[in-house]
Amino acid sequence: MKIGRHEVRYPLIQGGMGVRISGGRLAGHVAKCGGVGLVATPGVALNSERYDGNNYFGAGPLALKDELRKAYAIAPDGVIGTNCMVALTDYAELVRASCEGGAKLIVSGAGLPLNLPELTADWPEVALVPIVSSVKAAELIARKWKKSYDRLPDAVVVEDPDTAGGHLGEKLENIGSGQYDQYATVRGVKAYFREEFGVDIPVVAAGGIWDRADVENALAQGADGVQMASRFVCTEECDAEPAFKQAYLDCRKEDIGLMMSPAGLPGRALVANIEAIRARDLQMTPGCPTGCLKKCTYKSEQERFCIVHALDRAQRGDVETGLIFCGTNAWRATRIETVAEIFTELFGDQPRAGSV
Repeated sequence: MKIGRHEVRYPLIQGGMGVRISGGRLAGHVAKCGGVGLVATPGVALNSERYDGNNYFGAGPLALKDELRKAYAIAPDGVIGTNCMVALTDYAELVRASCEGGAKLIVSGAGLPLNLPELTADWPEVALVPIVSSVKAAELIARKWKKSYDRLPDAVVVEDPDTAGGHLGEKLENIGSGQYDQYATVRGVKAYFREEFGVDIPVVAAGGIWDRADVENALAQGADGVQMASRFVCTEECDAEPAFKQAYLDCRKEDIGLMMSPAGLPGRALVANIEAIRARDLQMTPGCPTGCLKKCTYKSEQERFCIVHALDRAQRGDVETGLIFCGTNAWRATRIETVAEIFTELFGDQPRAGSV
């Protein structure tokens, strides 16, 4: 799969998982095995040596560059990028830090990345990949980019809100209604770029991809590649603490559900402890501790909970009051495996380089 100027052996992007679930170690090993490895930018300052408890926004770009260095130390020639959420207060700074740190592509969602080409204008070699859940969203982005920047996306990720984990780009009431057709959207996006601009760009299916059959189905349905996130959590190389991985191993299908994020977006997670998360944050952190989101009901009205610190607690191993994002297939995890083993299962031959 070729995205912009960058080509990988296998048509797979490892999805970005904040906060520090997909850091430099996981991204590096995915890239080493021949896929695209992504470092997630949300909350990357937390649990880093750059953060002193008071410098969240100053520490973020430095911590992100640290993770990119870790990834490239594992896969010097790999295709490594970042996942940048539009909803973040420091979105622009993290995009620029991604470019300065050597990211070869930026995958961007949780909002429409309408100004992403402007932010990356000094780094034309960096591939730009928006995440959408509809043809309409892809059209809005493409028209804005073409008119304002004479630039088109280098690829598009089509995320299925009915199966994907984390923040979802759909209204809560529409998720799970049975009306969404991911692969019709994939084909619609491909057709739009071909008919409107005369270009064929990779369109990548995300959400619900777990095994080789899922990958083969996605490719047969018209996708050029897949994005997988939850499958990589229960690997030796994932940056989360063992207790976080164990929560995946222990969960049942019925433990996975939808919740409303203070960002104003629905999300999919392990939902049994949502009230404990809320109670913990009301007791321990009255008031917004970081201001990480542009719009946040916890920041403005003390509703719900502080999502970045809830995610951070989970990454550190607090599964009682930490938020654990996951896709609908997380219950299928049965053991801790390696990234290389996953690539061997998915693609049927030995990856170019295994994890060490």
